[in-house]
Parts: sequence; structure tokens; C-alpha cells
Amino acid sequence: MVDKRILASFSGRLRNLFSKSKGSTTTRNLKVIFHDFPGGVEGFELIARFCYNNGKIDITASNIVLLSSAAHFMEMGFHGDGKLNLTYRIEKSLEEIDSWSWYELLLALKHCQDLLPNADTKFILEKILVCLIERLALPGVASPYMPFSDDSFEFSCDKRSTDSTKNYSRETWWFEDLLFLNVDLVDKVINIMVFQNFDHDKICKFLFYYRRSRFLGASPAEKCRITEVVINLLSLLDRSSLSCKGLFDILRVASSLKLRKCYHNKLESLIGSQLDHATVDYLLVPSPPGKDYSYDASLVSRLVKTFLLESSSWLSMSQLNKVARLMDSYVAEVSPDPHLRPSMFTALLMVLPDSTRQCHDELYQAIDMYLEVHTGLSREEKMRVCRALNYEKLSTDALKHLALNSKFPSRLAVQSFNINQQFKINSLLSNTHDSLDVKQYLYAKKKLNLSTETTVKFEELQLQGMQWRVVQVEKICRIMQTQMGNIVTKPRLSSSGNARYLPKLCS
Repeated sequence: MVDKRILASFSGRLRNLFSKSKGSTTTRNLKVIFHDFPGGVEGFELIARFCYNNGKIDITASNIVLLSSAAHFMEMGFHGDGKLNLTYRIEKSLEEIDSWSWYELLLALKHCQDLLPNADTKFILEKILVCLIERLALPGVASPYMPFSDDSFEFSCDKRSTDSTKNYSRETWWFEDLLFLNVDLVDKVINIMVFQNFDHDKICKFLFYYRRSRFLGASPAEKCRITEVVINLLSLLDRSSLSCKGLFDILRVASSLKLRKCYHNKLESLIGSQLDHATVDYLLVPSPPGKDYSYDASLVSRLVKTFLLESSSWLSMSQLNKVARLMDSYVAEVSPDPHLRPSMFTALLMVLPDSTRQCHDELYQAIDMYLEVHTGLSREEKMRVCRALNYEKLSTDALKHLALNSKFPSRLAVQSFNINQQFKINSLLSNTHDSLDVKQYLYAKKKLNLSTETTVKFEELQLQGMQWRVVQVEKICRIMQTQMGNIVTKPRLSSSGNARYLPKLCS
């Protein structure tokens, strides 16, 4: 039993309550019951001790949050600026927060998290967070490893697992110490860090670490909330600080959670901006539930489009080439999938501009595999799939293979044959041009034109006799080379009067 008059002399709330009951016959026996007193019995005992000791109390990091919350509840800030004004005393104590140890900051932060928020606890929380982040930003700061005796609150910095200790470093020692924070408090911490220009690389690593650690034992709803907050916070960071692997880890988990669409879009935007750092293993994300194809090709197509859109202002050709090689590897992985629709496969082939690839051989191989698996495609569907090929960027071997490839539409086989032969002709002309005079060059070109004329009616014949025609053209080339090699001009006098001969074309 406490003396209500003593408490009322310090508490504005009790004073107002008793003044309303003044003159009542039951005032003396009036009972006051607080169902929502901050900190329950412990909080009330602190207030009673302050009142009974006439304002004498030690305000420390371990009780300042609870005292502040209880003082706000009991309206104990009307005594001016003296020792009897508990609110004033608390504010003065907070001025010494820079001298608190790391453990004291964490302990006060834990109490802020446990108590229902009010105006006073929010003020203290802000002070604690700012001080804690400034402490972390100090150069050369390392883990304090301070012992403590509060059995009700054990920080991970004192009881670290063997696995965690292996990966401990001077930069990340505080990660485990902040794992007790709920996701709302983490949101506050990171926002302050970003505002204070804290190292974005460290923030990113902490967020990935926090998500993985807090997922253990969490419910689906908690996982969803944690993931959404982490995605939102990652979007505040410089893109260069993000880990492509970490983002794909979140993506794989997010597919099984009921994230809101805006967070899915944010995550894809973050990944798209880092796509030139990805490997093909990252892209092999399983298809959504209920889909019969193996991998989520639609997702990859969206990521590439995002990469082109998000990074358009600063993309270099080397980055584009990286993504092109990545996509070549990806289409090679998904091409054997019998359930992958032609429209989606075509979208993957054509999602990047033609200029990003110097060679189309890998695309050709992927299309060849796709047509081998999807034998039931119509001619029109095959033509749409093959539109992605630039025949001028195919090697001679690929063109030869395509010309004899019955899986491809015959028109394309003829086109590749003609291009291949034209390559041979151009190559031969370029090799002979330097060795012959004009008359001999025109003679060679006339002879070589015979090989191109033999292909005029080739499209009408389609693939009939393809192998025979290849042999004939190669035979013509060999005959020409022999003839050119045997052509020797008549002796001609040089300016010095001496006879000279033109060199042979081929040895």
C-alpha cells in the first residue's frame, strides 16, 4: 500500500484525479488501478521509489527508458527545472549518452523496443539510435565484447556461435548484436544510417544477414513482412553496393511468399540493374507453381528489359556484351525444355539488340536444340523463332551446318548457303587482288562469278542436291586457284630496262 498523497505531490495525473474527487466521503478509501502502466510492477516501483525518496534516484541506461515512459504516463514534469521534476532529470541524463558503453546503448534500445511507444520513448529512441550509428561510423571501431549480468537480456555479442565467429570481421562485428531488433526498428535504424551517409556496402551486407537470420523459426507472415522491409531498404542504397547473389536469394524466397506486387517490382528493378554481374545459375529460377515449364523464362525476359531501361544512361558496350553472353548461356539451358512455348523462346532470343552480339553461333546452337525437341512446330513458328539469327554473324562452320540442317526451314538453309559461298568468294578475291594486275583480276572475278550463277535457281530446287552443289562450287574454287597459280604474264621491262614477272597466286 502506498500513500496516494505522496505520489500525487509528484504526479500531475494523480493530482487532477484526486482534485475531482475532493470533498467526497469516499476519497480517503479511493483505489486507483492502472491497467496499462508502462513496465507494469517494475515501472510503478521506480516511480514510487522516486516519490518516497523525495526525488532521489539513480538514472542509468538500464532504467532511463522505463522511467521516461512511466513519468510521461504519470505526468511528472510540472515541478519546474529542479530535482523533483523527473522529466527534466531524464532529459539532463540523456545529455551524457555519448559516455554510455556499447552494452548500455543496446540495453536501452532493447527497452525502447519492449515498451509501447509514446512521445518520450520516441525521443529517447531517436537519441539512442543516432548515438549508436555514430559509434559504428567511427574509424577503427571494434567489438567491445563487454560482459554483463542482465540474465533477462542476453546479447549475441557475448555468446557467439562457432560458425559466426569464423566469419567475424572488424567491419561486421555488430551484425549479431542488432539481430534482436524487430523489423520496424531495423527500418528506423537503416533510414537513419542512409540519412547520415553510412557505408552502403555495410548496410547491404547487414540487411542480407538480418533477413537470413530472422527467417529461422519465423512464420510465413513474418517472413513476408521482413522481406518487404528489406527490399524497400535496399532500394534506398547505391546500386553499386548491392550483391547480385543476395538479391537472387531474396527472389527465390519471395516466390513462395505473398509479397505485394509493388515489392516484386522493386526487387526485379534492383536485380535488373545488376544483371551484368549475374551468372547463368542465378537465372535458373524455377517456374511459378502450376506452370509446366522448368524455368521462369518470363522473369528473365523482364529482368533483361529492366537492365536495358534502368541502366540506359550509363551502360557500356562491355556490360551489354556480358549480358548477351549470359543470355546465350541461358537460352542454351532452357532450349531443351519441351514445355517452353515458341513465343517465349523467341522473346528470350530477341530481348537484346543485335549490336550486343558479335557472333550468333551460340544462338544458332540453342535454336537447333529447340527445333530438335519441338518437332511439331509449324513452318511459320519455325520462321518466327529463326528471325533472331543474323546470318552475317554466323561462322563459316555454322553456316555450313545450317545449310544442311533439315530441322530449319528450307528457305533459311538456302540463304545460309548463299552467304557461305559469298564469304568464300570474297575471301578468295581479297587474297588474289594484291597479287594480280587489273586484267588478271577481272579474269579471276569472271571465273568466280560462275560459282554464284550456279546458285540462282537453288531456292527453286530448295534442298534437293544440296550436297552435290557444295561439292561443285568447292571444285570450281580449286580449279580457279590452280589456274590462277599457273598464270604467268609475259616478261615486261621495268623502268630500269630489266624484265620482271608477277608472282604466282598460290604456292
